[in-house]
Amino acid sequence: MINARVRSFAFSGIEAAPVWVEVQIASGLPAFLIVGLPDKAVGEARERVRAALTSMGLALPPKRILINLVPADLLKEGSHFDLPIALAVLAAMEVLPIEELGRYAVLGELSLDGGLNRVAGVLSASISAAALKLGLICPAAQATEAVFGGDIDILAAPDLVSLVNHFRGVQVLSQPAFPSLTNEGPIGPDLAEVKGMAVARRALEIAAAGGHSMLMSGPPGSGKSMLASRLPGLLPPLSKEETLEVTRIYSAAGLLTDGRPLLRPPFRDPHHSATQPALIGGGARAKPGEVSLAHRGVLFLDELPEFSRQALESLRQPLELGRTTIARAAAHVTYPARFQLIAAMNPCRCGYLGDTSRECRKAPRCGEDYLSRLSGPLLDRIDLWVDVQPLSPLHLLQAPSGESSEVVAARVVTARARQNDRVGGLRNAEVSTQDFEISPEAKNVLENAARKLRLSARGFTRLLRVARTIADLDDRDLIEARHVTEAIGLRPRHASLL
Repeated sequence: MINARVRSFAFSGIEAAPVWVEVQIASGLPAFLIVGLPDKAVGEARERVRAALTSMGLALPPKRILINLVPADLLKEGSHFDLPIALAVLAAMEVLPIEELGRYAVLGELSLDGGLNRVAGVLSASISAAALKLGLICPAAQATEAVFGGDIDILAAPDLVSLVNHFRGVQVLSQPAFPSLTNEGPIGPDLAEVKGMAVARRALEIAAAGGHSMLMSGPPGSGKSMLASRLPGLLPPLSKEETLEVTRIYSAAGLLTDGRPLLRPPFRDPHHSATQPALIGGGARAKPGEVSLAHRGVLFLDELPEFSRQALESLRQPLELGRTTIARAAAHVTYPARFQLIAAMNPCRCGYLGDTSRECRKAPRCGEDYLSRLSGPLLDRIDLWVDVQPLSPLHLLQAPSGESSEVVAARVVTARARQNDRVGGLRNAEVSTQDFEISPEAKNVLENAARKLRLSARGFTRLLRVARTIADLDDRDLIEARHVTEAIGLRPRHASLL
C-alpha cells in the first residue's frame, strides 16, 4: 500500500522526465530505504531528510519507511530529490495534506537545519510542470528562474518549515513576481579603442552579422584577443526563443547564480588546457560543456593549436550539426551547441614567423609543424581567416580611432533583420545556399575560385554563405561579384589549409 506520493523530475540534458516519489510506511524493523536506481547523492537524502525533520522537532516513526522512485529503470541523479522525499514522508505521516501536494511538482536540496538550497534544472522543471498542468515547489533563491518557465502556481520557500506552515494554513507563500526582461546596451570593451586593423575589423563585423566562425593568426601582442573581446558588443540581444534555450542550458549546469534569464549571447573563453569533456560535455553526470554553454553565442579559443588534438577534433560534429551527444551505457544525453567559433593562434611556436627583426632559425619548418596541429577537416569548417599584424608604437599614437561598437552593431542588426525576413530567424552561417540569388558575374568568380583554391563542397558552401552576409551588410538582395571577391580574400591563403 502506498501511503503518499509526490511528483518530481529526473534530468536528461535540458529535458525533465517526470518521476513519482512514492512512500510506504509499514510495520517492521526501523529502516529508511530508497529504491528506484538512485545515485549516491539521492541515497544520502535519507540522512538530510532525517536531520531536517529533527530540526523541526519531528521524528521519523520507528517503522520500515520505503521510498520508491518511479520509473525504477531511470537513473535518478542529484540532490534535488531531498525535498520531494521529505514532503512525501510528511504526507505519509499525515502532517501534510496529500491532496494539496498532488497539485505540485517538487524539487530542492535540504540543509541539516531544514533550509532549501539551490539545485540545477529548475527552469526545465518549471516548463515540464506547466506541460503537466502542475504547480512547482522550489527553493526561494530560484523563484525568478521558476517564474520564467511558465504561467503556473509557484511556491518558492526558504526552508521546510515555511512549506509545512503554508500547507497547514499558518502562513502564506506569495506568488513570485515575473522578472523584468529589459535589454541592456552593448556590453564589453568598445571597438573604437581598436586603431588600424581595417581588415580584421571588417572580418569581425562580417562574423557578427552572419554568425560565421573565424580564425585570427598573428604574432603575440598583435591584438587578436583584443578583437575577440569586442565581438559581444556587436551582437544583438537574444530573441525570446533563444533566451529560453540558453537559459535552460545554464539552469541544467547550475550556473544561474541570480536566477535571471540570459538576454545577451554568451561568451565563453576556456583555457587551452581544457579537456575534451570540458569542451563537449560529460563527466559523472553528463553536464554541458563549453560548446553548449556558448549556444547562440561565442566560443573563443585562444592559442588554438595548444589545445589537445582530441579536444579540437571533437569540435567538428557540433560545428556542423549544432548539437552534441554524450554517449553513456545507460543513456544518450543531447545538448544544443549552435555556437560561433572564434579562434586565435600564433603563426608558429615562437610566434614570430614572418617578422624579419625576430625571425626564428627554424623558419619555415617552425610554422609548418605548428600549423600541422590543426587538421584539415577542422579548418575546412572555419569561414573566415584573418592575418593580424602588429602596429608600431608610432602608428598606435598617430592612428585615429575607428568606428564604435554602437555604430557597427547597428549595421549588424540591419543585416540580421534581412536574414530574418529571408530565412526566418536563422543566421547565414546555418542556412542552405540553394535559394541564394547570385549574379552571372558572381557565378563566374565562384567557379574560378572553386577550381583554383581546390575548395571542398563544404568550403564552397561556406564561401557562398560569407558572400551572402557581405551582400546583406551592403543592403543587396543579389550576391554580386564584389561580395564574392571580398569573401575569397577572407579564405585561408596557405595551401596546406585549403
